[in-house]
Amino acid sequence: MSATSIGAQSGAGTGASAGRHADVLTNDWADLEGARAMAAEPAATMDVPFVAVRRTYDAQRSEIDAAIARVLEHGDFVLGGAVIAFEEAFAAYCGAGHAIGVDSGFSALELILRAHGIGPGDEVITAANTFVATVGAIDIVGARPVLVDITPDTFTLDPDAVAAAITPAARAIIPVHLYGQPADMDAVAAIAARHGLLVVEDACQAHGAVYRGRRTGVLGHAAAFSFYPAKNLGAFGDGGMVVTDDAGTAATIRKLRNLGSAEKYRHDVKGYNRRLDTLHAAVLSVKLARLERDNAARRRIASLYDGLLDGLPVRTPWTRPDVEHAHHLYVIEADERDALRQHLVAVGVATGIHYPVPIHLQPAYDFLADGTGSFPATETGAERILSLPMYPHMPLAAVAHTAGWITRFYSG
Repeated sequence: MSATSIGAQSGAGTGASAGRHADVLTNDWADLEGARAMAAEPAATMDVPFVAVRRTYDAQRSEIDAAIARVLEHGDFVLGGAVIAFEEAFAAYCGAGHAIGVDSGFSALELILRAHGIGPGDEVITAANTFVATVGAIDIVGARPVLVDITPDTFTLDPDAVAAAITPAARAIIPVHLYGQPADMDAVAAIAARHGLLVVEDACQAHGAVYRGRRTGVLGHAAAFSFYPAKNLGAFGDGGMVVTDDAGTAATIRKLRNLGSAEKYRHDVKGYNRRLDTLHAAVLSVKLARLERDNAARRRIASLYDGLLDGLPVRTPWTRPDVEHAHHLYVIEADERDALRQHLVAVGVATGIHYPVPIHLQPAYDFLADGTGSFPATETGAERILSLPMYPHMPLAAVAHTAGWITRFYSG
């Protein structure tokens, strides 16, 4: 696939509207007024974890245990049948032609770049507000990461900044679908088409998110997903996936992930050991069947947070009208953020900051910019953002407790 053919892909868009499972929500979620009543009189303390991976396992324990047992019985632990089955299922879920299981989201990004010959002398543009793995993957292939600022309303890269950053050395753009919200892909695609650039989706936080009727994974030339345990679709360890409609790219990455081999003991290219473990694939296949249901629950939790925090001096997440947010994280901007965080810790609520130190202010990558002031929106966000507890099996009482104590913090 050429670097200018985004949108000409076949199978782009598997009826994402089928993923709105409002019927799976319990009656507890139907009453925002009930949640408000609970938030008005929160308990003195409650254990509210930031994520609850164990609860996800408990919800599908018997199916997951059976899937693991099948792998143990077959003994095909490396690129076994469960890997093939999961690759086919995930490709179909995204509406893509190919999915290639790898050992992490980092490796997925790295191998996409390698498969397209990107390396020393090339530049790859991405957002300053991202996890370090995005930039690390660019760096490890020998290319130069070029950072750009974000739009403050979505926390995704600013297309105008992307356009301004293009030089003759530019080869690719990596838009990051941060927190579960897709970037402005139409604008990115238009810029890429004008300059003949590759578009690689960093969809590591956006499993099942939808942009204008199409799921993430088919919005660029290739996409990288992470299956880190806390993701919307998480393994029991590290794992990742490359998704693409381009058969040539898929074939190359299948070799690169497996020591350069598509046929045992035949090595066509220099490759790497970047394979997705069969046990992880078996678990992920079980959990994929529940992903839409879990994402619907995340959206409902986000809606409750929106209602409960309305009127407070916090900015709740804004969702573009043309997307369906996956709500990997629920990130607010808050006055007195650090004091609020300590206040919540005292009543049992765990929180996170994604991310407290922008890439260009990290010692490993401070050579990419001129220090503080280089990316104002990113830096302002880093000082104000706070990620609240978010997981699909989060009890109503935990949402109300979190929101209730945020209200009390600001009401004095």
